[in-house]
Amino acid sequence: MCGITGYIGYRDAYPIIINGLQRLEYRGYDSAGIVLFDGNQINLTKTKGKVSDLITKIATNSFDKGTVGIGHTRWATHGVPNDVNSHPHLSQSGNLVIVHNGIIENYDTIKKELIKRGYTFKSDTDTEVLVNLIEEIQKKYDVKLGKAVQIALNQVIGAYAIAVFDKNKPDEIVVARLGSPLAIGIGKDKKEYFVASDASPFIEYTKDAIYLEDEEMAIIRVGREVRIRKIKDDSLVDADVQELQLSLEQIEKGGFEHFMLKEIHEQPHAISDTYRGRLLREEGIIKMSGVEDNMKKLLNADRFIIVACGTSWHAGLVAEYLIEDLARIPVEVEYASEFRYRNPIITEKDVVIAISQSGETADTLAAIKLAKSKGALVFGVCNVVGSSIARETDTGAYTHAGPEIGVASTKAFTTQITVLTLMALRLARAKGTMTSSDYRYHLQELELIPKKVEELLKIDDHVKYISNIYKDATNFLYLGRGYNFPVALEGALKLKEISYIHAEGYPAAEMKHGPIALIDENMPIVVIATNKGHYEKVVSNIQEIKSRKGQIIAVVTEGDVTVKEMADHVIEIPETIEAFTPLLTTIPLQLLSYHIAVMRGCNVDQPRNLAKSVTVE
Repeated sequence: MCGITGYIGYRDAYPIIINGLQRLEYRGYDSAGIVLFDGNQINLTKTKGKVSDLITKIATNSFDKGTVGIGHTRWATHGVPNDVNSHPHLSQSGNLVIVHNGIIENYDTIKKELIKRGYTFKSDTDTEVLVNLIEEIQKKYDVKLGKAVQIALNQVIGAYAIAVFDKNKPDEIVVARLGSPLAIGIGKDKKEYFVASDASPFIEYTKDAIYLEDEEMAIIRVGREVRIRKIKDDSLVDADVQELQLSLEQIEKGGFEHFMLKEIHEQPHAISDTYRGRLLREEGIIKMSGVEDNMKKLLNADRFIIVACGTSWHAGLVAEYLIEDLARIPVEVEYASEFRYRNPIITEKDVVIAISQSGETADTLAAIKLAKSKGALVFGVCNVVGSSIARETDTGAYTHAGPEIGVASTKAFTTQITVLTLMALRLARAKGTMTSSDYRYHLQELELIPKKVEELLKIDDHVKYISNIYKDATNFLYLGRGYNFPVALEGALKLKEISYIHAEGYPAAEMKHGPIALIDENMPIVVIATNKGHYEKVVSNIQEIKSRKGQIIAVVTEGDVTVKEMADHVIEIPETIEAFTPLLTTIPLQLLSYHIAVMRGCNVDQPRNLAKSVTVE
């Protein structure tokens, strides 16, 4: 969850590390810290709060010099957010300094042993235990830092991405990973190196990067090749240098007040990018190499099991409707966090589809490993090229959403649905469950979705007006049926994530089985009531709400008359095929949550207690 960045080279390290921390702050923002080495001493500054608080604190002590340093922005696991628990952490001697993303599960056992050996601890973190373990191994075995890190990591249980620095050896940084991402940026002529949780902190300096694999470590020295070794057996690994596709413009706000708003408005382009080269309407085909290369296995599967968390799980629910409806293949959708712990029945006849924006979600990665151990084909859907899920799965498809910085996923959701729609359509055609004319009609309509989203975004002022009326509500209900039941869940999640208003999503028919007891004149109910599917049933649900004085915000198809007469507020979406309505109905719900959060003074891009990428269990 946390963000790590580091630099070693010939430049002033401070602005590089601080800028990197600001770009990584979506990963955690309850505290931040930086260490710089000026050739004589380690200068450590850390604080509870955001990176901006760190900058203010540094300005008062002038500790901003040095050409080597590491930094950290934290999402707390062990120890409450405060100055002491903030990273970086020093060893007891003050010679070693570490930043860490992850959890050391057996830290308490190690800590007790170190206390017996005379170590004392200032913080409540597992990370301070790790840095002192490394120091103890250095002293006990009289080994260099790299070897001490390797021995220590073979003794710990858990997940980590770490960067470690020894002031007595100021020409190197040692990094390692297991379960948490870590990238190494390679400067020109190897005169400088960068370390970060993702490539965003160093994209203006280099396009060459190495992504460490699980259970790998690297010793980084200026002027030398990066040496990568396996943590378990110390064997050398060939470095796979990749060219970054990320651009600086992609991770800037581009004139929008918040990243979330920018990413909402990027959806027409993101959806187009996702189906570009895959949806060939004029030829009447869909080309997806991950599907084509595994067509036999996919078509002959007993069932598809979709594993995901959060917003990605909601996209999986939409995919369940798509794949079962269009391709007639049984689908189960599982929370990845529960899937791995309930001893699931998985066979070689199953296909597991793993969905994750970051490609680093810890629970989804664990579910993938479990599925592979049982012989299932694992198909990954993720956004980040070179991410752990992209490497761990047998095959898959990227969403091409571009960087998503806002913690609340928007374009990740719609591009995931786009990929899964393409997959469902391709399988349906191969299986013969769609006629040629119906298939072509779906391709034609799918190609029009970006334009329709673009038109839909023009209702922003109307949604803002509605948001102002309900910004002080304490509860919301979201109702949908069929394809739009998952959208109701996603709409409720968006609202509670960024505005801190309690919100729940339900299938509209389930309202009578409990939630109806909550409805009164103070309860806003968002009803997705498009003219497809179960329209008449939803109209009946609306009537039941109105008879109990509920306040209705209805999302309807353009030209609707019936619901308009009943609802307090109406938001219209363009006409489309029922299977594609989630790509449109979710847009006004994103805008609604955004505007309410802004009006309530909430931090839209960095909501409390949340982080973008959940890389710990």
